[in-house]
This record gives sequence, C-alpha cells and structure tokens, in this order.
Amino acid sequence: MSLLAASVAAVGLLAGCTAGPSDRPEIVVNDGPGGSPGTPGDAPTPAVPPLEEPQRASIRWNTCPDNVLARIEQPPLPAGLGVQCGRVRSTMDSPYAPGRGFINVQVLKVGTGPIPLVVVNDVGGQPGMVYAARLATTLPRDFFQRFSLVGVDRRGTGNTEPPDCVPPEIRVEIVGTDPTGTDADDWLDPAKTAGQQCQIELESKLPALDTWRTAVDLDTLRQALGLPRLHAIGHGEGSRVLTVYADRFPDRVGRFVLDGLPDAAQDAVIGLEDVAAGAQATWQAFAEDCVNRGCELGADPHQALPALLTQLRAQPLSAPNGIRVGPGVAVRAVLVGLADRRAWPALSAAIDAARRGAGGGLGALIAPVVLGTDGQSPTFDNELVVGCNDTRTRLTVEQLNGIARDWTSKYPLFGTVIAHRLALCGVWPVPSTPVPTPTAKGAPPIVVLGTASDPVTPLPGTERAAGQLDNAVVVTWQGGGHGALGYSSCATDAARAFLIDGTVPRHGTACPP
Repeated sequence: MSLLAASVAAVGLLAGCTAGPSDRPEIVVNDGPGGSPGTPGDAPTPAVPPLEEPQRASIRWNTCPDNVLARIEQPPLPAGLGVQCGRVRSTMDSPYAPGRGFINVQVLKVGTGPIPLVVVNDVGGQPGMVYAARLATTLPRDFFQRFSLVGVDRRGTGNTEPPDCVPPEIRVEIVGTDPTGTDADDWLDPAKTAGQQCQIELESKLPALDTWRTAVDLDTLRQALGLPRLHAIGHGEGSRVLTVYADRFPDRVGRFVLDGLPDAAQDAVIGLEDVAAGAQATWQAFAEDCVNRGCELGADPHQALPALLTQLRAQPLSAPNGIRVGPGVAVRAVLVGLADRRAWPALSAAIDAARRGAGGGLGALIAPVVLGTDGQSPTFDNELVVGCNDTRTRLTVEQLNGIARDWTSKYPLFGTVIAHRLALCGVWPVPSTPVPTPTAKGAPPIVVLGTASDPVTPLPGTERAAGQLDNAVVVTWQGGGHGALGYSSCATDAARAFLIDGTVPRHGTACPP
C-alpha cells in the first residue's frame, strides 16, 4: 500500500515515436538466457494473442458530462481525437452480500481505433479516465489507427464509488505528522479514528473496495467491449490489478504491459521497506538531475530538504489552498513530486519557494491527497480503503516503534514517513479472503517494465513480483521516477513493439538512463 502515491501526470506510451530518423538509444540486452524466471524450463511459452476486433460489444458510448471534460482539458487532446464516456454495471459482491448489489464502473474512450486497450492506474494516482486521456496526448496519431484507449475509474476511485470517509481534520493530522517522530502512539490515535469512521460511513460496502473484486470488474468490461481477451496497460499499483486478473482468468489475457509492478509480498513490511529505499534513491536521482540542469537549489540539492524541514519546524507556512505546510506535509509533498519525473523542475521550484517563505507549491502537490481536486475525492481515502482491504499485516505498537527506528536510521529522509503507513490499517478488519500472490499460470507473455529509482513501486519489488509470474518478461530502465513509459524511449519502444506487433522483448533487457 502506498498512501502518498503521486497524483501522477500521464506519461506517454510511444512518446516521440514518429516517422523518420530516430535518435533513441538502442536497447541494451544482458547476456543472460531468454525467457522468464517464472517459466519452467520444459514448459512451452504460450503464443502472444492476436489483436481480434470486438464482436457484439454492448457498452453504450455517450457524450462525456461537463465535469469529466473539465478534468481532461489540460493538456488538450489533439484535434480530431475525441472522447466518449460510458459505464459498465458490475456486481458489488461485498462479503456481507456475496454476489449481490451493483456498482457502476465509469469508463472513458479516447480515439476510434478498432482495438480497445484498457488503461488501469494507481489507486492513489489520477483516476483512470483522466490518466488515459492525458496518456493519449503523447501518442502518435497512427497509434489510434489500431487502438482506442479505455480508461477505467476502478472501484473506489474517481467517479466509481470513491470512499471519502475520513474526517478532513483527521486526514490533515495524519499527513501533517512530523517525520522525526518515531513513537507509534503519536500516529495510532488518528489512524484509529480514520479506520473507525470509514467502517461507519461505508458499512457493508467497505470490504468490497479491493483488488480482487476490481479484477472481476475488468472482466465485465472485457465482455461489454466485445473482446475475447483483454488488452491492457497497468501503471504502478494498477499493474497489480492486471496480475490478479491474469491469475483468475488466464485464458482471457491478451497483451498486457505492466509499468511499475508493485511487490506481491503478503507482508507489507517487506514491500514498504523497499518503498523507503526507493524514495531515498529517487531523491538522489532528483538531486543529480537538479545539478545537471542548474536548478534553484544550488550546488548541493541533497541538503535542501533536510534544511527546509528544520526551517519549517521553527516556522510552518500557509498555502493559498489553506494547507498548513509543516515538515510532515513537506516530506509527503516531495514524495508526490518525486514520482512524476516531468514535474521535477516544478518540485525544485516548490522547495526553493518554501525556503523563501512561500508554501503554495508544496501545498499544491499535496492537495490531491488531502483535499481532492477537480471534483475528485482525496486520494488518501482511496488508498486507505483499498490498501487495508488488500493486506493482512497488522502490527503492535512495539513492532511499529522498532521498524520506525530501523528505517529512520537506514533511510533518514523518508523512513519514518513510510513506517507511518504501517499503522494505518491497525483497526481495519483483516480481510477474510486476502489477495493471493499472483502467478498467472497459463497466461501468455506479459511485459513488465521496472525503473531503477522508483519511489512508489521500487525495482526490487517489481522484479520479485515478475519472477512469480509464469511468463513475465522484464525490461528495466536505469532512470528515476514512477514508471518508464514515455520517459525511457528504449522501454517505450519495447512496449510499443509488443502491443502493436506482438514482439516479445528479451527478458532482462536493460535500458540506459
């Protein structure tokens, strides 16, 4: 679970893929054997499924409402590339009412290409409808001769049953917790209140907002689109939904590209320690990038954040949106900014402005988490509900204190903040049917992209999760930020060749920074 996953700006699959000469670096391949580490040596790898056009699609596409159009107007879609909206009725299937109740999953289609390509985003990032529209702005027009993008506001996000159950003052208190505090008692009271209020507000719907049931929603969407197999892109934690789908419906998997697959470990401590390490590594990559472009933070950007936190402890700032920018908000805002590599110049400018007494930039970064934006509920609640429903990890105060001390020592900037996340599910009901570790046994090849310094889905967890899949092929980018699509031309070209031509990249392909 990642309670401060970025409100990630859409990245471009196939960005810069135009006709004519290319200055992209060539794909660098390791010297290891081909195939996936999860594939038995004597088992034949299934063929890449064909791109079959839909038959008997039942989904009704209509003009998008004004509130949706307002959310996707920046950046504008290319002329002639329109959008349509629809919804798919799926079964709520709460454990309290198995197989009963309904949920209307909201979807948005970009373009008119004959093959629908479903897009699933992080539960804490932009809603899938917005993410797909912004992704489309970076794609070459000929891509839409083959595909249309179908962004999904998955259950618990966007316009599909967002929880919005945590009292605003509790949300602000949790996000504002000082990152130097390693006493779990300071975090647990607001975390308990958040969990209790969500149980009261959501009642029987609460345990139905999880990854297991989201996978069924995607199969319902597949049927409504008239597809024999689902073709999809998963970004970050959205990739996890697709691996669960592949586990449950291996014979219905088409061409999947997973950009930043999260760790599938059942123990949240394992996965979150990697997140703390990934955040620390991404800060280093950000600082190096800052030096290379001569940014506002001077010759030693590494020290800019620790110095700012000391300054904010003495004198917090006020942002125009009403957020009080103290050290806790600042660290969490930086985590949001680190995830979006294209926004790194804005992040350095926000840090510099805060040093000069203006908290607006950092306040804007954290606003989607605690306030919500563009008519959307705060992502804090989305991640809390879905994340706690997906994990069985519940720790004692003594365990939390020990982890916080350990991680603060190892990862001084972000260790304590990441450890705080382990306390948030403390009063949450342990799921009766937790999400199993996906293996996607019998599914066709799946392309997994990993990024060396990723603060949301770090590379070690991506590699472990991919290694547990039957036919995963891993391509890694030696860069920084959340996801490789649109940032690494090498990784992007590998994904493009797989989606359009069915060409499987070599397992272990390594892309230069």
